[in-house]
Parts: sequence; structure tokens; C-alpha cells
Amino acid sequence: SFAYFTIKDRLPQILTRVIDTLHRHKNEFFEEHGEKGVEAEKRAISFLSKLRNELQTDKPVTPLEDELPDAALWNQYLDYQRNLSNGNGEPSWFQSPWLYVECYMYRRIHAALAHNPPIDNFDVFKEGKAQNFFESQEAGIALCTYFQELLKNIKDLDERQLQEELFKLLQVSLWGNKCDLSFSAGEGRSQKSNPLQSLENMMPYILVNDTEKLWSLLINAKKRNTEKNVRVDIILDNAGFELVCDLVLADFLLLSKLADEVHFHGKSIPWYVSDTTKNDFNWTLKQLQSANHMWMSRCGINWEGNLKKGVWVYHDHMFWTLPHDFSSMAEVAPDLYADLQKSNLLLFKGDLNYRKLTGDRKWEYSVPFHQALNRFHPAPLCSLRTLKSDTQVGLKPGQGEQIEASEPEWMINGKYGVVQFDAAL
Repeated sequence: SFAYFTIKDRLPQILTRVIDTLHRHKNEFFEEHGEKGVEAEKRAISFLSKLRNELQTDKPVTPLEDELPDAALWNQYLDYQRNLSNGNGEPSWFQSPWLYVECYMYRRIHAALAHNPPIDNFDVFKEGKAQNFFESQEAGIALCTYFQELLKNIKDLDERQLQEELFKLLQVSLWGNKCDLSFSAGEGRSQKSNPLQSLENMMPYILVNDTEKLWSLLINAKKRNTEKNVRVDIILDNAGFELVCDLVLADFLLLSKLADEVHFHGKSIPWYVSDTTKNDFNWTLKQLQSANHMWMSRCGINWEGNLKKGVWVYHDHMFWTLPHDFSSMAEVAPDLYADLQKSNLLLFKGDLNYRKLTGDRKWEYSVPFHQALNRFHPAPLCSLRTLKSDTQVGLKPGQGEQIEASEPEWMINGKYGVVQFDAAL
């Protein structure tokens, strides 16, 4: 399975890169923290080398031994996995659900640093995220320029034109999800070309396209809620170019008056190589503001303003970096579930969110999306996802089989996408 190759090849590569990154920053740790920094770096590397060895030799998954706030939940989840195995031995790296051990690896990487002050705040993935941002600069400029030009006459657009622009920016946000560093084990994957030019050619690769449903939801919410704010939540995926695409979409929702406030949800710790943390979010706005391109810096300045005015709100919650799929959110993180219930629309970005929405199971392709969500319904929701793992639901009968016949890798090569909507109950 694709899961097997991920655990066998991709995860050890990611660990090797993390160890290498720490090695390369040794002098910096020494300059900042003296001998303490170097000692901490050695301890973190030794912890990570041991982790890599456990993974490659299929050792049992061990309980977390740190004092971090989520440790108890992780250890309860390990007990749950032990009970699932019906006494068939301990859950191990190759004998456990892929989603679980993959999340567990990133949590252990976090522990390696969190345990070792004074380098405990060092983000081992930061360089890769920054590199993706800078290598995608041309595409970012093209997108910011398009957006600023669009704003000049946004007041004069009729409903049909607004709808067209929304569909364009939803597609840009969807395909922005191709730039995923955990997928390439940290190898550079940047957006080089103008993302707006290829949208027409990419249309046939959107296997489920529910953009019409999103439009009618937003336009009706607008008409119904004259008193109440219309709120859209974006559950973020990657930093770098994809985040810029999401920010453009978010600002468009406000300026077209389709939404009154946008809430972003990021990760509370470095996660899946390129996922957005609060530091990445703030860093991106700073980079945009100081860009030597007029429209790019205009975007950065306006977006900083959105945060100050409170029409954009950034949240992180530890639930997003737990191994649980979303059907257990109401039980494990009732506060987060209650907050999402206040939203008019939840946009889930990316592949990992899709896996957690659908329980990461090997579904029949034609199983309805609603069924795969397993009663997760805080609000109407939509997944914007480029396919990079072998789980997919909600296709027409025969659709998946037909693609598979000519393209065996269709579920994992990042070529196909979905804009898949489910109205809340």
C-alpha cells in the first residue's frame, strides 16, 4: 500500500532531514546559547536517531514520557490502539493505522526539541517553508497583482461575475495544495508559474466540484443574516504559497461581502513538514508587507489590518495535532467543536484534513461523503483537497475505477483534486 512506502521510505527520509537540519544549525545554537545550545542539539539528535531506528526496525509504539499538555490524550489513544489489536501484540510502526503512526512521528519530533531547552522553540521545518515561499515568489506576485486589480472594480461586479471570481479563487486555493513538503519528504515543491493561467486546463482534474453549492450557501447566508455576521472558517494546511492562496480567498470573501469574518485554524506545533503554525502565519504577513513589489506589500499591509480590525481571527488548538479523526472532536475537544458550530461554512484544506474527515479508511469510491464523515457535522463543510493518499469517497459509480484503469497512481500523484461539500444536518 501507499501507507507502507510512506512508513518505509518517506518518514525515515524526513527524520534524516530533521537530524541534518539540527546539525547544520550547530554553530548558530552555540552563538546564541553557548555550550548549552550544543549539548541540547546533541541530545535532540540522539533522541531522533533512536526514533528513526525504532521506526525502521518496526518496534512497538511507546507511550509519550513528556509533560506537554497533550501527552495524556496521546497515551490514551495508544491504549485505544492496543485494545483494537485484540491482544495481537503491541501496536508497532508497521502494524498500526498509518494515520496514527505518521502523526505520532511528528509529535515525537516535537518532543525531541521541547525536551531540550534552550533550543526548544526551534522549528526544524522553518527553512523549507521559507524556501517554498521565496521560490514561489513569481506566482505570489501574479496572484496578488490579479487580486489588487480585481479589487478596483469589485463594487461594480454583478452576482454572476462575483460567482466567477469566487470559483477562480477557490480553484487557486485548491491547486495551491499541490505544494506540500511532507509529500516530497521535504524536497522543494514550489509554484513557479502564474496559478491563474492554468485553471481552465485543470478543470477536468477536479473529480467532485461542488463550487455551485458553496456559492448558493454563501449568497443565501448573506441574504438571510442581515443582522448576524456571516462567518467562514478555513482550517489551514501548508504554509508558503498555499497559505498566500488561502489569504487571497479569505480577503475576497470579506471584500465581496460574502463573509463578514474569517477564522483561520493553524497547528500549535510544527507538523507534517510544511503545515502552517502561528509563527508561519505572522512571518508570511511580514514578508508580504516588506516585499519590494507594490501589490504584494499592499496585500500584506491590508491583511495585517484585517487581523487588527478583528475581521480575521487566527486560532490554534491542540486537537489539530492529535491522531484522532474528526468524528471524535465533539468528545475529545468539545470547546473546538462548539466554536466551529458558530460558523456558516468550514473550508478544510488539504490531504491530511481529508484523511481525518473520512477516518482514513479504504472506502469504496462511491460511498457518500456525508456517510464517511461519520456524524462529524459542526456546520456546513467543504474539503479543498489535492489527492495525495489512497482514500477517496463521493465519486460517481465507476468514476474511480475508470481513472484507475489508465492511471494506477491517480490517488497519490497530486494531479487530481476535489471541492467536496456537505451541508450540516
